[in-house]
Amino acid sequence: MTAPATEDLLRDLTPQVLGVLVRRHGQFEACEDAVQEAVLAATQRWPAEGVPDNPRGWLVTVASRRLIDEIRSEHARRERESALATEAPPEEVPDTDDSLLLLFLCCHPALTPASQTALTLRAVGGLTTAEIARAFLVPEATMAARISRAKQRIKAAGSSFSLPAGQERAERLRVVLHVLYLIFNEGYTASSGGRLHRTDLAYEAIRLARMVRARLPEDGEVAGLLALMLLTHARRATRATPAGDLVPLAEQDRTGWDRALIDEGTELVKAALAGPELGPYQLQAAIAATHADADTAAATNWPQVHALYLILERIAPNPMVTLNRAVALAEVRGPRAGLDLLATLDADERMAGHHRLLSVRAHLLEKAGDPAGAYEHYRRAARSTASLAEQRYLESRAGRLRG
Repeated sequence: MTAPATEDLLRDLTPQVLGVLVRRHGQFEACEDAVQEAVLAATQRWPAEGVPDNPRGWLVTVASRRLIDEIRSEHARRERESALATEAPPEEVPDTDDSLLLLFLCCHPALTPASQTALTLRAVGGLTTAEIARAFLVPEATMAARISRAKQRIKAAGSSFSLPAGQERAERLRVVLHVLYLIFNEGYTASSGGRLHRTDLAYEAIRLARMVRARLPEDGEVAGLLALMLLTHARRATRATPAGDLVPLAEQDRTGWDRALIDEGTELVKAALAGPELGPYQLQAAIAATHADADTAAATNWPQVHALYLILERIAPNPMVTLNRAVALAEVRGPRAGLDLLATLDADERMAGHHRLLSVRAHLLEKAGDPAGAYEHYRRAARSTASLAEQRYLESRAGRLRG
């Protein structure tokens, strides 16, 4: 098995193995550390010795030994290395997958969204602390401390390793989906740094969303979120030039979009919209499907996009939804109508100085025939984003106006 295939297998198995240990022993933090050590041992041994017949059982055996050694004595750390030298047959492991339970645990309401995201990537995604730190451009020590505090808060909250029931389960699932949404968005458009994409994070969010979908196949919002990710990720290859400069949706080469992802996402949207309830992820996925259905930017069904944003704005009011609706409204009724709607966001403190508001206003001012106003807002937007790719794009738009 190749190294990338081994890495993919380990990422799939990590939450399953952690679930087995937490169910048996509790002590989430100690179990998570033991599983990470077992995964490290696998990355060192499997490429040379081959993947065991029962890789999940192998990992459970090694992780259990390390956990028990740690519980018995701090001095057993040296013995753990020698224990691996003579491999015992893998123990019987229940044929269950507790990954969903782990997701619910990592998204405990006692944690901040940043801690929920980091702990999810570590415990369920199988990423190392160093990888997560690089993704969010913070020192590894800072991320390690954040993850450690998250584990301690979960322990202090006395959380049980079981799915919550009733309304609490619905609330926790909403948090789980939001965390996966945040991970995907950071991967699709990095909030800072020189790269436009963090493909590894986007892939991980899609993988985890597929996992949740497999366990909750009847949930329309789960299907909607996965569809939204697939339809959005389908455009990834066309979103930047070879030099890394951003290419806006209207200028992308749609022949380069991934049709397999679009087809899969579109089918998911149909299934999601057929359910009894309508949620924000289903609506966002429907909007993405409308864009994907157009062969050219000019062929986009903008009245439908605007109508979907109107519904989304009613059921999940959010300034970003209003901002996106302004873009659609401008396509339907002209740029001045879009600018009038944008003006309603000026008093919203959440949007004060936000580069998206500034850049959309610049775009609409340019379409409305106000190059001086557009130039000023493009420049302000460029100064307000930490993404170097977005900065270059916004500066280039300003530069074209200045001539």
